[in-house]
Amino acid sequence: MKIYIINPPFKAEYGKFSRESRSPAVAKSGALYYPLWLIYAAVLSEKAGHEVAFLDAPAKPLNEEEALSEIKANAKGTGLFVLGTSTPSIKSDIHFAERLKELWPGSFTLLVGTHPSALPEETLSMSESLDAVAIGEFDETVAELATALEAGGPASEVRGLCVRKEDGTTQRTPAMPLIKNLDEIPFASKFIKERLEPKDYFFAAATYPSIQIFTGRGCPFRCNFCVYPQTMHGHAFRARSAENVVAEFEYIAHNFPEVHEVVIEDDTFTAKKSRVLEICELLRKKGLQKRLRWLCNARVDLDLETMQAMKKAGCRLIIPGIESGNQQILDNIRKGTKVEQFGSYVENAKKAGLLIHACYMVGNQGETRRTMQDTLELALKLDTDTAQFFPLIPYPGTEAYEWNRKHGYIELDYEKYCQEDGTHNTVLSLPGLSAQDMVDFCNYARRRYYLRPSYIMHRLRVGLANPSDLKRSLKAFGQLRKHLFR
Repeated sequence: MKIYIINPPFKAEYGKFSRESRSPAVAKSGALYYPLWLIYAAVLSEKAGHEVAFLDAPAKPLNEEEALSEIKANAKGTGLFVLGTSTPSIKSDIHFAERLKELWPGSFTLLVGTHPSALPEETLSMSESLDAVAIGEFDETVAELATALEAGGPASEVRGLCVRKEDGTTQRTPAMPLIKNLDEIPFASKFIKERLEPKDYFFAAATYPSIQIFTGRGCPFRCNFCVYPQTMHGHAFRARSAENVVAEFEYIAHNFPEVHEVVIEDDTFTAKKSRVLEICELLRKKGLQKRLRWLCNARVDLDLETMQAMKKAGCRLIIPGIESGNQQILDNIRKGTKVEQFGSYVENAKKAGLLIHACYMVGNQGETRRTMQDTLELALKLDTDTAQFFPLIPYPGTEAYEWNRKHGYIELDYEKYCQEDGTHNTVLSLPGLSAQDMVDFCNYARRRYYLRPSYIMHRLRVGLANPSDLKRSLKAFGQLRKHLFR
C-alpha cells in the first residue's frame, strides 16, 4: 500500500513550527527539529514493503494550500494518510485531515503523536473525517495498519489504535508492544539523506547544519512534566547497541560532508554508563571523533570519568534539565535530583572540557516568587555556557497536566498553547503567580543571564577560538534578540 506520511502545515506565515519538540512552537531561537518519529514510522513501513511518500511542511515552511499542492503531485494511489500532531496545532491538524479526506474520500486517515495518544477518544470525536488515532509508539502500528488495509482487513484488528466504528462509536484495539530490538529499525539519517534537506533544520545548541538521531527510547525517570515517556515510549529504557549507534555515525560522516555535529535526542542518553562508555570507545576506535562532534541530554548524576570519555569521543556539549534551584520544587515534580548535585556536575563538566546548556523551568507545583528567584540565583552561580528559562507548559497525558487541570490552574483551550505568531504561550496560572508573572520572570532571567558583561566576553572568547561556534551563536542570537530586548 502507498502511505503518505505528513508533518502538516501550521503557522507558516510566522516561521517553522517545530512539532516534535518537547514543547512544540515556532521557537524564539529559530529551532526546527527533524520529524524523527514520523521518519522512523516511514522507514519501518518501507521495510515492511510499503511505498511511502513524505512531506515535512514546516521545514520549508509551506502553508496549507502549498502543502496540498505538493501532496496532490505525489499522492496517486495513496490509501493511508498519516498525520503528525501536537497539542497547540491539533485543531489545525484535524482541519488538514478533513481537507485530505475531501480530496481523497476513499483513503484512511490516521493521526499520530503525543496528543492523540493521551486523548484518543476526544481526538476522534473532533471530526468524522478521522478514521483512527495511534496510541503510543506508532512505528509498527503504521506498518501493520497499511498491511491490514491492503489485505482488505478491518483496522479494528490492528494493534495500537483507537478506531471509529461504523456506528460512530470508538474502540481501542490491544496495545502495540514497545519495540525491544531498536537495532532492527533502519537509520533515520539514511532517510534524511534521501528525502530531506539538513539545512532546513536548526538546533540552537548545535553546529549548523546538524543531524538528529535517537539511540534509545523510554526514560527510567519519573519527572511529572515530561510528555514523551508518559504518552508514547514509557519508562522502560530500551537502547540501540553501541555498534549500531556508531554505524550510524559512520554513515553520517561518509554521507553528509556539510554536517559536523550529531544531536542525540534521547530523553536521557546517559541513563546507562556502561553503554555510553562502549559507544565512546567505538567512536574513538574508528576515529570518528576527528570527523564529528556530538551533543546529548545528560542527567546531573553523570560522573567525571564518563564526561571525560565523552569528551575524548567527540562530545562537545551536554544538556541537563536542572529545572529549579529549590529542593522542594524538585521533589514536587519527582525530578529525583538534589540541588547539591548541580555544582559538582557543572564543575566536572568544565574539568572535562564539555560545554553545558542548562534548562530551567518555572511554574511547577509549589512555585512562588521566592522559588523562582532561587532558580535564577542558581543559574547565575552555575554560569553554564548557555541557559534557557521557560514557564512550565503541561501537556495532556502528563501528571503535571492532570494536577493542574484538577485544581483549575490551566487553560483547557489547546489553541492557546501557542500565541498567534506560533511562539509558546503560558496556559498556567498558580495562586499568587499569574501566567504573565511567569513570562515576565523568564524574560527578566534571560536578560540577567545573557546581558552580563562577563557572559558576553565569554561568548566572544569561545567564538574567536571556534569560528563554527561563533556562527551558531550569532544565528541563535539573531532570532533571540527581539525577545531579549522587549
